[in-house]
Amino acid sequence: MTTEERSTADAGAEEPADAVASTETGKLTLAQVLEIFAGGRLPLRITAYDGSSAGAADAPFALDLKTPRGTTYLATGFGDLGLARAYIAGDIDIRGVHPGDPYELLKALAESLEFKRPSPMVMAQIVRSIGVEHLRPIAPPPQEVPPRWRRVAAGLRHSKSRDADAIHHHYDVSNTFYEWVLGPSMTYTCACYPRPDASLEEAQENKYRLVFEKLRLRPGDRLLDVGCGWGGMVRYAARQGVRAIGVTLSREQTVWAQHAIAEQGLGDLAEVRYGDYRDIAESGFDAVSSIGLLEHIGVRNYPSYFRFLQSRMRPGALLLNHCITRSDNKTEPSARGFIDRYVFPDGELTGSGRIITEAQDAGLEVLHEENLRPHYALTLRDWCSNLVEHWDEAVDEVGLPAAKVWGLYMAGSRLAFETGGIQLHQVLAVKPDALGGGDDLPLRPWWTP
Repeated sequence: MTTEERSTADAGAEEPADAVASTETGKLTLAQVLEIFAGGRLPLRITAYDGSSAGAADAPFALDLKTPRGTTYLATGFGDLGLARAYIAGDIDIRGVHPGDPYELLKALAESLEFKRPSPMVMAQIVRSIGVEHLRPIAPPPQEVPPRWRRVAAGLRHSKSRDADAIHHHYDVSNTFYEWVLGPSMTYTCACYPRPDASLEEAQENKYRLVFEKLRLRPGDRLLDVGCGWGGMVRYAARQGVRAIGVTLSREQTVWAQHAIAEQGLGDLAEVRYGDYRDIAESGFDAVSSIGLLEHIGVRNYPSYFRFLQSRMRPGALLLNHCITRSDNKTEPSARGFIDRYVFPDGELTGSGRIITEAQDAGLEVLHEENLRPHYALTLRDWCSNLVEHWDEAVDEVGLPAAKVWGLYMAGSRLAFETGGIQLHQVLAVKPDALGGGDDLPLRPWWTP
């Protein structure tokens, strides 16, 4: 359950008795205010710049509210946004975890905290205690993008120009930074672990093998990889004798991928282009892979997305769509709060059922789907480990606020995948031929487990 949902569910619930009693004697301390909102259940130690504190002195984790600006961020931010703003801006410090991997702290908060909405009487006391001036919104940290309603200057949501801006925000951080976080594979999508103790590199190689074999690619075939990132799938396919074209909206990714292709001597088979996947003119591909692109497409654009990919496939060709999903098909797809403003602007997630429906309605026959949710939790664990190992270099490269965003985002995402709040689905489909399609396919899944 999200912070927002817990807050709504607990609306009107009783505050801790000692906290309510303290409101009768005068102003509340900042620590008392935070304790009220936490329902008196604090799995960590809280200290504040007014000298107050709450929570067990020997708690394994601590949160230090250092500045009045941090109070304003907390008071004016919606959901997780206020806490993220204060932390990224340096107005809140955390202790007991590394900023590159605050997973254990986030897990403790998720397991223990039950955010309460105070009664009107206590809420009025809180306002008097912190001061009305802290209820006036202030400028967020510069790493935050504007809210969605203010992004219209960059075009309508999921127009080519606005999609390019969103991709630039997230992927054009620094290739050097990504090399430290992602490791040698430079693969920024869920790996597939053949064993629990497999390395990240082995798991990423295994993911590419899985996609390759699901697509039944053979030497001489032609592959289109949309949203190709740093060209990992393109280069893997080329090493197996497949002619592969990849396309990405990130200039940084394009430069890196083209250099890697040349360095590895794959230029006769592999190509990575800078541009929108909708600008691909070639057709008749034997297979199409889309690994981590659908999250950026927008749910309303799924019909045109699948129709376009289908139009670039020969009859009998296979499509593999690999993307993050929600755990249901009813939740509003728009991302909110921290993720939308700091990580994936305009990103949208929906359930695997919606994806399968749109693929079928576009004329594709769905053959197989599977959920790799536990594998993404392991992938994020290993990315956080890489960030911790290279923390000083990462901070020098992108700055402390941006490095903190990545640690918070990856650790929080790991927790979400572990608890099932989000998932990772691969959907395999075929473009029917004149006789109905897929008649030459094996009767059961043909790839190696």
